[in-house]
Amino acid sequence: MLSTFSQKSLPFLKGSSSKVVRCLIVSQNRSYASEADNDLVVIGSGPGGYVAAIKAAQLGLKTVCVEKNETLGGTCLNVGCIPSKALLNNSHLYYMAAGKDLKTRGIEFESVKLNLDQMMGQKTKAVKALTGGIAHLFKQNKVTHVPGYGKISGPNEVTVVKSDGTEEKISTKNIMIATGSEVTPFPGIEIDEEKVVSSTGALSLKKVPEKMIVIGAGVIGVELGSVWQRLGAQVTCVEFLGHVGGMGIDMDVSKNFQRILQKQGLKFKLDTKVIGASIDGNNIKVSVEGVKNQKKEEIDCDTLLVCIGRRPYTNNIGLESVGLKADNRGRVEVNERFQTSVPSIFAIGDCIHGPMLAHKAEDEGILCVEGICGGAVHLDYNNVPSVIYTHPEVAWVGKNEEQLKEEGVEYKVGKFPLAANSRAKTNDDTDGFVKVLADKTTDRLLGCHFIGSVAGELINEAVLAMEYGASCEDIARVCHAHPTVSEALREANLMAYCGKPINF
Repeated sequence: MLSTFSQKSLPFLKGSSSKVVRCLIVSQNRSYASEADNDLVVIGSGPGGYVAAIKAAQLGLKTVCVEKNETLGGTCLNVGCIPSKALLNNSHLYYMAAGKDLKTRGIEFESVKLNLDQMMGQKTKAVKALTGGIAHLFKQNKVTHVPGYGKISGPNEVTVVKSDGTEEKISTKNIMIATGSEVTPFPGIEIDEEKVVSSTGALSLKKVPEKMIVIGAGVIGVELGSVWQRLGAQVTCVEFLGHVGGMGIDMDVSKNFQRILQKQGLKFKLDTKVIGASIDGNNIKVSVEGVKNQKKEEIDCDTLLVCIGRRPYTNNIGLESVGLKADNRGRVEVNERFQTSVPSIFAIGDCIHGPMLAHKAEDEGILCVEGICGGAVHLDYNNVPSVIYTHPEVAWVGKNEEQLKEEGVEYKVGKFPLAANSRAKTNDDTDGFVKVLADKTTDRLLGCHFIGSVAGELINEAVLAMEYGASCEDIARVCHAHPTVSEALREANLMAYCGKPINF
């Protein structure tokens, strides 16, 4: 179970000065350089890096955070989670207003216009506020921000290359690699961020495409595809796999999710691979081939979005200078304390094994720092939730049915449709269901899978339950407010527990 380390939670640190804490850290690792100017240098200020830097400073460590970009926050805040969610939210509001959805609710008006510049401006405002907020938190917690490209130049040294070409060497007892990830390029297709775009370019298009092809129907593909489909583009997602939603999604959920997205207007070509693409003026011809039948065809579009995933950003960060090697996927190997084979160097987030999720990186950053300070380090990756922020949202945590079958675990299923949930009915937002999986013998909750407008919020109830080892009966016996969508989660657990929900 994840525990938050603080001076309150560890009695031997109560009342301790930062100097005492730093002395404790030195005693933990004999290889630390006693003459180092800092306790910790974090390379990267994404969700994992900036959170780790703040936590380290709060625990009394003299902390420096090095960031190569002009603003703090990494991919997530600048060109990932935050701007995409702004566009997802606002494009959904436009979609409701421009379609028949609001009319059926008794809200009528003459015409709806899309002001794309204004929508992009609201996105930029949110990003600016949040990235600026990190700078404020750094100042408040006395984290030193050093702008520039950080490279490891020794077990206890980071060299920062500034924008003017000058270098600054920073000595430190510990180094944390929190460099995140970058867009995986597609062989043979050059991204110009205008006609052929990555997820970064797709967040800043100057106009709505007439036809957009998205290579990949994973999380990023369906999210960004949804944004532009809602704003008027004809969107087709080409996916190598036979399902949408990426890895880890329950197949029952994936099939229903695909039907809902198709009903909204998204098109899919599954079990299909992209061979190449060519640009002729304003037109892009994308060559595709069936994975199973090898059938070839060409599809036209004016914007091509490449969304085949991300890869760890570990090239040219100085790993070789200390004898560290990345694996065949670019990940840095670490132990259970996020420590590399060089005792003074740690790594977290997208550049190590595990799902590339901002909240996973945040937890790893906090735990890594706590571990450096002598605290316990434990993170149950089975209890890290995943969310797709379309409408409806898709969220899950724990095992899916396919995994339980593969592992030979005997399980039972509880499922409850949102069409039978009173709040979903009153909101006229009934697409989706809650599905829980429990151990057939012990009734312990093993996984929760959710399609619904508030799935990303409610999945955390299941995460908390799983962290505490709750059974389906435990959740079914907890009083839930009425009317709320959360009652669907209770009903699904009730069905898994005794086979009979109340309202379905």
